[in-house]
Amino acid sequence: MKAAQEDEEKKYQIPKSLPVLPIREILVFPYMVVPLLIGRELSIKSVEEAMAAGRKILLATQKDARNENPGEADICEYGIAAEILQLLKLPDGTVKVLVEGLKRVKITKVIIENSRIKGADIEPVAEILSDAPEFEALKRSVIEQFEKYVKLNRKIPVEIMMVISNTDDASRLADVITAHLTININTKQSIIEAIDVHKRFSILLKIISKEVEILTLEKKIRSRVHEQLEKTQKEYYLREQIKVLQKELGEDESLSGEAEEYRKKLKKIKMPEECVEKIDKEIARLAKMHPMSAETSVMRTYLDWVIELPWNSETKDNADLKKSENILEEDHYGLEKVKERIIEFLAVKKLAGDKMKCPILCLVGPPGVGKTSLGRSIARSLERKFVRISLGGMRDEAEIRGHRRTYVGALPGKIMQHIHQSKTKNPVFLLDEIDKLASDFRGDPASALLETLDPEQNSSFTDHYINLPFDLSKVFFITTANLAYNIPAPLLDRMEVIRISGYTEDEKLNIAQKYLAPKQIGETGLSEFAPRFSDDAVRHIIRHYTREAGVRNLEREIGSILRKYARVIAAGKKPKSALIDIAEVEKHLGAKKFKYGEKDLSDGIGIVNGLAWSEAGGSVLKIESAMMEGKGALNLTGQLGNVMQESAKAAFAYIKSNAKSLGINSSVFKSHDFHVHVPEGATPKDGPSAGIALCSSLVSLITKKPARGDIAMTGEITLTGIVLPIGGVKEKVLAASASGITTVILPDDNRKDLEEIPGNVLKKLKIKFVKNISEVIKVLIRK
Repeated sequence: MKAAQEDEEKKYQIPKSLPVLPIREILVFPYMVVPLLIGRELSIKSVEEAMAAGRKILLATQKDARNENPGEADICEYGIAAEILQLLKLPDGTVKVLVEGLKRVKITKVIIENSRIKGADIEPVAEILSDAPEFEALKRSVIEQFEKYVKLNRKIPVEIMMVISNTDDASRLADVITAHLTININTKQSIIEAIDVHKRFSILLKIISKEVEILTLEKKIRSRVHEQLEKTQKEYYLREQIKVLQKELGEDESLSGEAEEYRKKLKKIKMPEECVEKIDKEIARLAKMHPMSAETSVMRTYLDWVIELPWNSETKDNADLKKSENILEEDHYGLEKVKERIIEFLAVKKLAGDKMKCPILCLVGPPGVGKTSLGRSIARSLERKFVRISLGGMRDEAEIRGHRRTYVGALPGKIMQHIHQSKTKNPVFLLDEIDKLASDFRGDPASALLETLDPEQNSSFTDHYINLPFDLSKVFFITTANLAYNIPAPLLDRMEVIRISGYTEDEKLNIAQKYLAPKQIGETGLSEFAPRFSDDAVRHIIRHYTREAGVRNLEREIGSILRKYARVIAAGKKPKSALIDIAEVEKHLGAKKFKYGEKDLSDGIGIVNGLAWSEAGGSVLKIESAMMEGKGALNLTGQLGNVMQESAKAAFAYIKSNAKSLGINSSVFKSHDFHVHVPEGATPKDGPSAGIALCSSLVSLITKKPARGDIAMTGEITLTGIVLPIGGVKEKVLAASASGITTVILPDDNRKDLEEIPGNVLKKLKIKFVKNISEVIKVLIRK
């Protein structure tokens, strides 16, 4: 008996220094016997050292379980001194040990050897006990809450309460309870570090109370789910019994009210026979479905979409050509080509009837010239419904063709949605910004549009959701784009392209006086005051406050002036005059935004006026050249694109190869570097049409002969000096005229483009047509 007591006392005698075993995912409390599986090499070494030195070992909790080689800062300050009871080496190299927790200890010093924690100096922890009545009440509360916890948590054996009731030691009681809680290791470590037993029980009470609350809620949720399942099963059983009874009575459930309603609607629609058969099958499926089934709702939605489509509903076209012409004239000034094409369509439709297929027009032009609003006017002139979708940035093919019904929340594509919305099978359908379509992993919308815009195929267009062929051949499709070359070639091939160029100053003046000003006067509520703009005032706005091919900004500036008048009248005052002149424009719009006709047109060496074209219209482009001592390098600046850089290199190569005929000493190319700059530097520029201007600038620079400042030019150059034709002639010539240029040099092959330029502009300019660069230099370079 005495020997056993001595052994027990010896067991709880802890050395001042022990090998350290960092533990993770499990915590050992005093008086607990726990098996541990050890796999880390450093941990196995610690166990072996402990076995060699009396089986005592320090169990230190690791702060981060992911750290495979913890250091001093990675283990907690308080740990458990334990004894290894058994050790078993497994075939895979791991070690299984059975340890018994002995005492709480505090780590005073960590011993590091070969980058691993070898051991630690420790000191025993003197626990602070309490015998106050308050502590006894706290202890009983913890036991009461733990009893509730055990009843709610099925993973804990009920027998644990017997152990709890037989434990008198308060510290040991707290440890036993903590060990059986399903909480994280950090929370358990906080219990180990609580030296004051009263504090330990306070922490425990909070933890157990929270866990009991969570488990109670979980139990309620499980109970509700169970009740719902029982209710659903009961309903299903009863409905199955009803079905059996209906069959016994000979009642045909497929002729239920809802299915019969759909059949009646189907009979009223003149739908292709193959479509009728498919829909009839879907209605029969609906009749057999469970009313509470999720698929029933999906089927109802599908049938509603299909039956509400305008399978045989169409509007009658206006046969009065004169009336249609007047409507187009009322809504838009100019745009003769488009108007002419619409009247041609009506004329052919009148003669050919339903045999005629609708054209697919593509209106290409800069922003603000009225492409979108023209679509509305076409619909009004034809007396058809008008629908529009914007394709800008569209990436998903399903937006055109729809989603298949297998997807949750599936719907038809934009085409069928808008046909459904128009309630007619022959609306005017505007596909806006077709040049801004995109594509990604979800498909290519442009490819999906091929079927839609092909007159040979769109008579049986099949949307993924509807999954039935629908006739789109009577739809008048109109597409709009800013740049035709951004439209995929197969798509462009299916459309009739009508180019709408920018407006001239006179056209803008007429549009402002006839359309924009009256519209803005109505919108600002100034109809009674009836303000009016003088022609000079409108021209002043066009020249000094807008720079665009269209008229959007012009309308904004007119609206801005009229709002100032509206503010004055709303304040109870009366403007001096209803006539808005140049002075009033400058008063309300402030300083001029743009210079007009104020370009520096003086002659200069190496300075030439080029002509450029962009989405916003034409512009005059200054090209400057300079040379300095060097080795013949050509530097290009001004944010020039690849094509423009190649054009400059071709021009430079032409000059070098024809130096003698140009009167240039070829030695200059070995002793000097050349720099070509195209202001404005922040604006990107590209294209081949500045070729002759780049070449002329360099010739003027190298020969030191000034180039005429009143001449502007455009044209592509080849290595042999031939001038090739370019695009955007109208816009470029208009820009030259607006800048005060007197002479414009154009490629000879662009003679045909003069037909598009208004006569009043041509009267102000001299147009020189050239076939090669030598003709350009003769006209441009001063002798």
